[in-house]
Amino acid sequence: MGKQSHKHQLQTAAADPALTFGDYAYLVIETQYRAILQHLTPVLADTDPEHLHQMRVGTRRLRTALQIFGQAIKLPKAAREPQIKALAQVLGQLRDLDVQLADLTETYRPNLDATEQALLDRVIRKLRKQRRQAYKAVKKTLEGKHLRSLKTAYEKWLTKPQYTAIAQLPLTALLPDLLSPLLAELLLHPGWLIPAHTSAATDEECLHDLRKACKHVRYQTEFFVPFYGESFQTWIKEIKTLQDSLGKLQDAYVLNDLLQQHLPKKAKMPTLQAQIQKIRTDLFSDWDSIRSQYLTTAYRQQLHQMLLDSKAAIAPTPASAQPNEPSPNPANAKKPHSPTPAIAGVENASGKNSRGNDRPTSTTTS
Repeated sequence: MGKQSHKHQLQTAAADPALTFGDYAYLVIETQYRAILQHLTPVLADTDPEHLHQMRVGTRRLRTALQIFGQAIKLPKAAREPQIKALAQVLGQLRDLDVQLADLTETYRPNLDATEQALLDRVIRKLRKQRRQAYKAVKKTLEGKHLRSLKTAYEKWLTKPQYTAIAQLPLTALLPDLLSPLLAELLLHPGWLIPAHTSAATDEECLHDLRKACKHVRYQTEFFVPFYGESFQTWIKEIKTLQDSLGKLQDAYVLNDLLQQHLPKKAKMPTLQAQIQKIRTDLFSDWDSIRSQYLTTAYRQQLHQMLLDSKAAIAPTPASAQPNEPSPNPANAKKPHSPTPAIAGVENASGKNSRGNDRPTSTTTS
């Protein structure tokens, strides 16, 4: 499924006033799972690194989906987040090497003189050797038992999904509860306190962790773009820009480490070091203004208010379309809406799912 069709599918689902937490969980999880599989064959062919990148992104998005929708679903053990994380780590090792090799060969090497190019080529040869080993690990994983078990588990759940009682609640009523903790996690990160042009190793690690926090928040909030207006989308774009800048900064730190690891201590590469320093300086040029904004009380309150102002919260809802309030008596609770037959296994609060089967006694942890 392409990005546009995925976006259209989410927008269509968001327009349904009866959409439940479980309905949307199924839609997002299925989409992310299928996105991973569509890159499987090209990754094994190893002809275009973009497929590896997209497959890795797919695993991250699926992990993110399991985290945010984990309260609504009951997955088989082989389909849970630790299994996806293990796959992502194997893919990530190969992807990191691809990024490093591309930076060295395409960004830095052309601007060096012959002496520095010869030194850099030594690093490139060692990284290519590491890449061959990393690809073998990826191939073994994608052709092995781990992925087969994961696929079997997901196909089983998608055919007959199992949910928790909370899955029947209307999604729009839960949006602030789902997204506010993510925003709080980002706003409370200590990375915002680090000034520009820092040189401490602990500060570098903290900024790298802030980048990961930005990515985590972006992936989760992107699932809910159809429910919000332009300001929400603009904020997500800003987070992505910040994430990309912090990523380039981290790449520069990693390159320094690679040079120290693979070159003799006496090796001198002044031109390359100057390029790396320029990248760091350029990336830090706007950092103080960005972090100051995120430390401002008014801006932080604005972001929290934005999460309360979903389209459903702003638009008046006809009385006939108002969701039922949760019944004090669980036996009278409303069943989740199921827009497609594939989502027809949502449990109701009486202990039966919509097919009339007994609710599973086990629960899923994410």
